[in-house]
Amino acid sequence: MSESSQSHKREAPTQVGFTLIMCSTSRFARLEKGGQVEDPSGDLVIQKLSEAGHRIVSRVLVPDDEGMIEKAVIDALSSGNSDAVVVCGGTGIAPEDVTIETIAPVLEKNLPGFGEMFRKLSYDSIGSAAILSRALAGIVKGKAVFCIPGSEDAVRLCLDKLILPEAGHIVKHARERHD
Repeated sequence: MSESSQSHKREAPTQVGFTLIMCSTSRFARLEKGGQVEDPSGDLVIQKLSEAGHRIVSRVLVPDDEGMIEKAVIDALSSGNSDAVVVCGGTGIAPEDVTIETIAPVLEKNLPGFGEMFRKLSYDSIGSAAILSRALAGIVKGKAVFCIPGSEDAVRLCLDKLILPEAGHIVKHARERHD
């Protein structure tokens, strides 16, 4: 790692406030009907962020609906407590998967390396099926936004290899313009 990167990481916050937005139409419908909702991927996100010393500001469940996803992200970005948002699920290629299409236009700065690196790491693990995987990250209003697939394996990969090692570093740079 370059001296510049090392210096930036040393200056970066070690604790980031995260909002988790889970996108699942079936879980949302179950919750709306008063049913029990199991969310192993969301639980894994919370566990990994907490174990790394980050704060969980909020956890929200929305259906695969552009308006509701965008509102949840904008609300999280407007919160004075959230430094970063993880949107989990709805990143596939089925017609109802609209997370990427909803969030991409909201980003002020796109971090294309996030999706590229996710697919590279996925390819190393699952082979050519990785081309069906979509992930997105960027900056909005001085805060980081990560859109990741909803499978537990993808969550583990994104958190362990990409988000946790760089979250503070990304937030540090995102704030520079807004401080």
